[in-house]
Order: sequence, then C-alpha cells, then structure tokens
Amino acid sequence: MARILVTEQIADNGLQMLRDAGHTVDEMLDLSPEQLLEEVRTADALVIRSATKVTQDVLEATSTLQVVGRAGIGLDNVDVAVATKRGVMVVNAPQSNILSAAEHTIALLLAQARNVPQSHSALVQGKWERSKWEGVELYGKTLGVVGLGRVGALVAQRALAFGMKLISYDPYVSQERARKMGVEMRGLEDLFAEADFITIHLPKNKETVGLVNAELLAKSKPSLRIVNTARGGIIDEQALAEAIKSGTIQGAALDVFASEPTTNSPLFSLPSVIVTPHLGASTTEAQDKAGITIAEQLLLAFNGDFVPFAVNVDAAEASETVKPFLSIAESLGRFLASMSGGLPAKLEVEYQGVIAEEDTRLLTLSVLKGIFSQATVEPVSFVNAPQLAMERGLEIKESSNPTSHDYVNLVTLRTDDHEVSGTIAGIKGDARIVRVDGHTVEVPPAQHMLVVHNDDKPGKIGVVGMILGEAGLSISSMAVSPSGTDGTALMVISVGSAISPQVTEMISKSDGILYAKAVTCS
Repeated sequence: MARILVTEQIADNGLQMLRDAGHTVDEMLDLSPEQLLEEVRTADALVIRSATKVTQDVLEATSTLQVVGRAGIGLDNVDVAVATKRGVMVVNAPQSNILSAAEHTIALLLAQARNVPQSHSALVQGKWERSKWEGVELYGKTLGVVGLGRVGALVAQRALAFGMKLISYDPYVSQERARKMGVEMRGLEDLFAEADFITIHLPKNKETVGLVNAELLAKSKPSLRIVNTARGGIIDEQALAEAIKSGTIQGAALDVFASEPTTNSPLFSLPSVIVTPHLGASTTEAQDKAGITIAEQLLLAFNGDFVPFAVNVDAAEASETVKPFLSIAESLGRFLASMSGGLPAKLEVEYQGVIAEEDTRLLTLSVLKGIFSQATVEPVSFVNAPQLAMERGLEIKESSNPTSHDYVNLVTLRTDDHEVSGTIAGIKGDARIVRVDGHTVEVPPAQHMLVVHNDDKPGKIGVVGMILGEAGLSISSMAVSPSGTDGTALMVISVGSAISPQVTEMISKSDGILYAKAVTCS
C-alpha cells in the first residue's frame, strides 16, 4: 500500500477514499521547505493545493514518488517538466471549481454594480447613505468577456439571463461557436472601448501578464467596471488604481492579485473597488469535488490504470517509438497557433514514417496541448482535449502514411493558411522544425522565433538582421529557404529574447517583406 503525503487542507471525503483503499494518508500541513524535503523522501504520492511548491529540489529528494496530485486547476507551483523527466505523474482536478468560479464572478459583478459591500460597511458603522451608494442595472449593459473558455462561457450564460449584451475577446474561439452562445467577437481594444462591464477569464502566461495596462484602460468608457477572478498579474494593479482615481474608468472587483497572499495594494484604499481573498474556488462543493477527483486519479495511478487527468503525457502510456515525438508535436502546435494568431477553423495532423504505424493519439494530444497552451488555464488531458477543441469550434482531421520520402519520421500540421512540419534527428533525438509554409528549413524549436516571408531578392536578410540588431536582439540560429517556384523566400530565426510587436511591424513594413510573425515553441 502507498504512503500519501498531504501538505494542505483537502476535503476529507477524498482522503477517506484513499484510506478505505488501504493506503496510508499522512496529513502534515504547513511544512517548511526543509520539512517537505524530508517527508517527501518516502512518499509514493504528494497531494497539494496552491501553496506547496513542488520544485526540482523536492522532486529530486525522492526516488519513491509516483504521483503529484493538485486539488485544483492551476499548476504554477509544480515543476511539471522535471516531474516528467523523473517519471512522476502530475494530475489535477480541472473541472472541480469551474462553476464556483463563475458564480463568484457573477457575485462580484452584482456587488460592483450595486455597491453592496460599501453600503453594508457604511450601515453597520451607523451611516444611512442611500444616495451615496446609488448603483446601476445590469440589464441592457454590455458585458465584455475576455476569455471564453469554460468559466467565461458559464459567466456569459448567466449574464444573458440579466438581459446583458455579450461581446468577447478570445482568438481561440471560432465566430460560429461564439454566435451559438449569443456572443459577438471583438478585438481587445474594441471590447474595452465598447463594454460597460468586463470580466477576465484568461490563463496567466508571458502573453497575458500585464495585458490590461494603462494604454488599454485609456481607451475604455468612463463607466467601465472590471472584474477579475482568473489570475493575478493579468491586470496592472497600479495602472488600474490610477485609472480609477482619474475617472478613466468607474471601478473594479478583484479576487486575485499579482502577489498572494497580500494585504497591501494601491487598490485597497479606493471606495469603488471591491476585493476578496482568492475565493473563486472556496465553496464546500468545489473543495469536495477537488478532493474526490484527486483521490480517484491517485487510485487509478496506483492500480496501473488509465489516468484521464494526467497532465504530463510523457509520464502516461506511450510507446518507445512515439514518446520521443511528444515534445516536437507540442512545439509544432505552439508554432502553428502563433503563426495563425489564434485558433484555426480546421486542423489537419499528418504522421509519416514509422510513427504512422503506431498509436498516435498521444501525439495529437500534444499538438492540442501546444495550440491551447496560451488559451486556457486548464492543462490539456486525454479527457478535455477533444472537448476543448469541440467547445472552441476546432475541426481536427488526422491522417497516417507509413511512407516518408525525405525523413524517417515526420509530423505535419496544416490549416487553411499555414503548414509546419517537424521531426527528431541524430543520435540524441534533437527536435527540428523542417518545413514552414512550403519552404524547407531546419531549425531547433525555441522560445523566441521570427518567421519572415519575403521576395527572393538580395538584401532582405540584411534588412531583417539590421532591425533585429538595432532592437538589441541577438540571432542564435537561422534558416533561409527560397521556394524555387514563386520568387519568394522564407527565413526562420531564433533570438535570445522576446520580439516586440513594434519590431515585427517594422520588418513587415520593409520593402519586399510579405509578412513577419513572432512565434514561440516553448
């Protein structure tokens, strides 16, 4: 029987399931980092919530650990890459708090519209201030939903019942899917200019940190009220405070903050701001669901059965032939999503060579994981990948061909607009991107990349190199390929740091450049 170390408060229903199965459950709350290193040495499973940091040091301190279970959605506090390398399965409970988070969003929306906490505080202090805390109705107002995933969709559904007009920004949701939900799609700046209320439902990543900044807030209606129950850091709190003080917008309601826990923020002193201490998932029902889900996943893992919410697919079942291609498949998904600027309507995944004769479901999952990595707070699993694709209107077609003319194995992704292929090469099995939009290239996937399509004329490489150099961007790898048929060429360049929109715009506007796109593979 397994020893299960539980370091944070988990609903007892789930823990009792583990005890009933004969496992030892050690609840050791509030461990110091040093104590955690000691206790994890003999643990077969580690169950956590958001506070415990499962770092490389923690994972390397044990040779017995089989599973890390996160009773919730986010995995910011788990080093999933190291866990994968060490063969430790990481599971979560991605559906446990969706309804609770949506309901808390609606609670904050109503509280912000009607000044509920401010008027309550005044009244219990002996102040009867009816006129001071006059509110507004939701009926007829425009709600901008930034991120139309599962929580955002539930919020939109409930807002319709209030008679609100719904608009949304989400490049990973199709127009048709939004239309069926009664939502009109907008660009982000247009959404801020049009909405009376905005609610944020985005993952926290390098693209979304600081997304709501002073520049964006300056384009808003003065009557705008913002609600964020997603992740702290997506909104620049100082910029939001300044916008409210200056009257640029009306107010805000926040459940999450850039640094947590916190009792100090420039927003806390503003009377038109409502705050709660990350209560989105804090319902009895959500905690019960999370505990039970994690217990179920651990029991499946211990029995050697299929684990649907295992988020690091390398640690799940995969043949020795397929396993080396999981990383390049995910990188190709990220690359294609970056090139497309969002979710394509259709996706074709083609496998060529030896891998075409294997079970490639895990590879397609890795592709979807890459595509959706910027679009959802939920890590992609066997269970939710097809559902995410369906919910967001992505049509997927897979094909296999055991014959590959140029490579032993090849993975190709195609949309109506773009195509990218990759393989692994050499004794070490190094990942390589080998074809982009019909041009043969060979570059390793990287975090910061640039794709430039240009007229095949002298001087274009120099133009791009000069602009990158003036921006302080150092080129680490580069491939150039003329098409041979239409008089164009393609450059795929890796650089050492993020490429700003200003740099890509400058390159795009240069003579003879057809397009320049910043992409990421990690």
